[in-house]
Amino acid sequence: MKVPPLFLLALAAWPGLTLAETVKDREGAVRGDRAKMEGNARWIYNDVERGFAEARRTGRPLLVVLRCVPCLSCAGIDAQVLEEKTLAPLLDRFVCLRVINANTLDLARFQFDYDLSFSTLFFHGDGTLYGRYGSWQHQRDARDATTASFEQALQGALALHRGYPANKAALAGKQGGPTPFQTPVQIPMLAERYPRELNWEGKVVQSCVHCHQIGDAFRTWHREKKEPLPLPLIYPQPEPQTIGLTLAADSAAQVEAVAPGSIAARAGVLPGDVLTTLAAQPLISSADLSWALHRAADEDQLPLQLQRGARSQSLTLTLPSGWRTRSDISRRVGTWPMRGMAIGGLVLEDLSDADRTQRGLDREQMALFVKGLGQFGKHAAAKNAGFQKEDIVVEFDGEKMRVTEGVLLGRLLTKRLAGERVQATVLRAGQRQDLTLPMQ
Repeated sequence: MKVPPLFLLALAAWPGLTLAETVKDREGAVRGDRAKMEGNARWIYNDVERGFAEARRTGRPLLVVLRCVPCLSCAGIDAQVLEEKTLAPLLDRFVCLRVINANTLDLARFQFDYDLSFSTLFFHGDGTLYGRYGSWQHQRDARDATTASFEQALQGALALHRGYPANKAALAGKQGGPTPFQTPVQIPMLAERYPRELNWEGKVVQSCVHCHQIGDAFRTWHREKKEPLPLPLIYPQPEPQTIGLTLAADSAAQVEAVAPGSIAARAGVLPGDVLTTLAAQPLISSADLSWALHRAADEDQLPLQLQRGARSQSLTLTLPSGWRTRSDISRRVGTWPMRGMAIGGLVLEDLSDADRTQRGLDREQMALFVKGLGQFGKHAAAKNAGFQKEDIVVEFDGEKMRVTEGVLLGRLLTKRLAGERVQATVLRAGQRQDLTLPMQ
């Protein structure tokens, strides 16, 4: 899917959707990055096969940074990784590769959080993946240039490399799995519009597949086949907060806080614990934890190993049915197309308890405030159906109980197919209005 200016402007217009903000001159940014990096002594530029070949030749691990250059998110850490002198000695122990487009990525090998604009994968030269790095903290704040957690991931990857191949069995769960398409440009939605190679002689940005479009394309592929969307495509790479964990920003996986009553709390995790493995996979970053959760079942038990002071502890995370829906997907750029599919371009926010009391609404009932309303294409379906900003949705497709926007999206995308129509009820100026919305 190409990302036209109107699409980007629409995304940037919604409160809280700053993840889609881009530089003013997107074409110039991409060409400038190429001019700066092509002759760089440390970094191989946009040549995956050369990166793996060099890793095999030198025996060093391969570090692959995947960066959406026009996107402002993660600009701070990206600049620091390229320029910070204190990281140089560590980076020099890797073969460093910078990839700026996803057109021909091997999808069986490159599986990570596609909604991030800065991600890193660490490989052995034979293709074995050591781990992933990606930070939603940096994604939410383009000015955040801290590299402490990135440095921890570098150290962790080097330690795994030193232990390879004796530790290869422990790395099995980190590897990507089979995919129906080898590369993004083979997925129908992208195959129609994108070439394999970037068009440096013309408009290079318009020839570039962005990482988030991989998830968009897979969801569209299922939708056009009249299939329910798989839950991992709706709630990809769940953040630690999904199970009640807040990890320290300057560590690989040290627990800063545990939410009372959460999955992690029930398992016995405590603040200060250092998580070392989850589902038998060594953790070198919070992204590794998210990957282990991503691959978990709807109901599952994951062994967790941690360090508590001087002692090692073994715990079990018990994931109940529906645990994945606790993942907050409201700020993901990949959620925007799902809003078009399921709720016609509405942007919904669960009313707080205080707001409910003020409006005389029950705390247990659905009360989703319409804070945004799409204006173009599929995202205008709700507007065309009669929804208005500041409506309060109190019933949707027979559901009346309290839910978040993310939970509602999951229910609709797994139960309703494109072409169906569902009923909704909103409160508008205190009056109930019944509306009908097409699924797309």
